[in-house]
Amino acid sequence: MAKKATYASAIKAINPNAKISISGVDANDLSNYENIEWLENTTPIAKDELDAKVIELQTALDNEEQSKIDLKASAKAKLVAGEPLTEEEANTIVL
Repeated sequence: MAKKATYASAIKAINPNAKISISGVDANDLSNYENIEWLENTTPIAKDELDAKVIELQTALDNEEQSKIDLKASAKAKLVAGEPLTEEEANTIVL
């Protein structure tokens, strides 16, 4: 299952000290900006800034996932060809 960037992860990336509460059926739903409660005098972050950060974080997560897929494919190809694996490649099939 692919990881998803959320408002909570975007808020923490922008302001690691932010205190928030997100209510609603699905806290990962990006249509729930209005459900963010900014606690303990945390300065609210504008929706457009959060949306941009979510896109940035999601791109990073997607790239990380693709990198793992590519590394595993490389390891498999090397195994089939009888070539030595890098430690990173070996970790994809052992761990």
